[in-house]
Amino acid sequence: MSSSWSTLFSPIDGYTDLAELGSALSPLDGRYRAAVSPLVNALSEDALNRARVHVEVEWLIHLLDHGVLPGAPRLSDTDREYLRRIPVAFGAEDIARLATIEAETRHDVKAVEYLLKEYLDAAPDTLGPRTVLPRLHEVVHIFCTSEDINNLSYALTIKAGIEQTWLPAARGLVAQLTSMARTAADVPMLAHTHGQPATPVTMGKELAVFAHRLARQLSRIENTEYLGKINGATGTWAAHVVSVPGADWPQVSRTFVEGLGLAWNPITTQIESHDWQAELYSDLARFNRVAHNLATDSWMYISMGYFHQNLAAQGSTGSSTMPHKVNPIRFENAEANLEISCALLDSLSSTLVTTRLQRDLTDSTTQRNVGVAIGHSLLALDNLSRGLSGIDINAERMAEDLDDNWAVLGEAVQQAMRAASIAGATGMGNPYERLKELTRGHAVSAEDMRAFIAGLGLPDEVEERLLALTPATYVGLSEQIVEWLE
Repeated sequence: MSSSWSTLFSPIDGYTDLAELGSALSPLDGRYRAAVSPLVNALSEDALNRARVHVEVEWLIHLLDHGVLPGAPRLSDTDREYLRRIPVAFGAEDIARLATIEAETRHDVKAVEYLLKEYLDAAPDTLGPRTVLPRLHEVVHIFCTSEDINNLSYALTIKAGIEQTWLPAARGLVAQLTSMARTAADVPMLAHTHGQPATPVTMGKELAVFAHRLARQLSRIENTEYLGKINGATGTWAAHVVSVPGADWPQVSRTFVEGLGLAWNPITTQIESHDWQAELYSDLARFNRVAHNLATDSWMYISMGYFHQNLAAQGSTGSSTMPHKVNPIRFENAEANLEISCALLDSLSSTLVTTRLQRDLTDSTTQRNVGVAIGHSLLALDNLSRGLSGIDINAERMAEDLDDNWAVLGEAVQQAMRAASIAGATGMGNPYERLKELTRGHAVSAEDMRAFIAGLGLPDEVEERLLALTPATYVGLSEQIVEWLE
């Protein structure tokens, strides 16, 4: 007897609670964890908290090292080393302690502040009784709204996730495509415009188009400006100048933000406006969409037999019931994950640029999905790369299609007739109409095309050039175009 719905999914006696077993709700944290795990170090909740600790520590050090706060003690080298060790060693115990504190504070950044104060109190156990750290409670988080800490932490984590994980994967895909394009630069292929046979190209030239398109988007992403601010509750340094009027607060803020490796944004509300994030996510989405085009075209080339799937490289079951099949699953998986990533990135880029008056919390919830959006893109890049590694270019199959489509030379003959007419040759009238009559709706053989060319009365040199032409050699500057790839 089969289990009922309630037996399977309701918390009744004998029910196995999969949540208690650690089962993942998101496929990125479950099935696909291995492919995206490098992002965890930058774009997970724990990574965000580590970044918050880092920002709080550096702000404290910055204020004391620059003598901004009158009467505050100076740090020793050992004090400074102790503080900076806190985010570096941030691990399971800190994660658990933060969760306990946040359960009481109901505020994530406040929990980080309290955790750091605990470390200050514990410093004498490591540094001895002469350390000044236990006296610095009121310096921790001074003059900061939570968004001062959050915007800098997000900028640091997103920058790390992009530069350390996503960009290397994207560059690897472009390099792989570039290598494939160069290898196949001279392999002729029948093009298909509107799904119909069209002027031939080479497979290398077509792959070069994708490499070039992706490289342009990479350049934009590589030049992303990661902005940050630290200017108080509504972006005016109001509490700062009232409390410590002698400090040059804009300069203090600027040197701090730039010292973190970010670009300073001096004009904000309570939040950094997130425009740079919207720009980045739009660029990432555009890269994704070009990659999506690559995935669907690769799928089509497999379907047409232009790409042959290497069975040893694929190493998978194609169908549960049809043993002959080797499905193009890498490209299909990439396609789906790119669509999910783009949907999230589009939502992020459109939502984050708007806030109600000086602050609301919609951005807080929205930004928690940045890692998911980039994770689906990273997973897609992994599948695309593995899919491309598992195919061979089937030059023989493409040669068959070329030889079956002599009608595509109609364009070359027509244009040669036009050029000859302009140069003074007679009998070249109505070239388009004459080629249309020959080729449209008719199967045209090599003999048909050559007989037509021979009967036109073209100048000898032109006729000789056209008679030597075949669909496989009618590829223009395809090889040279591939050489233009950087």
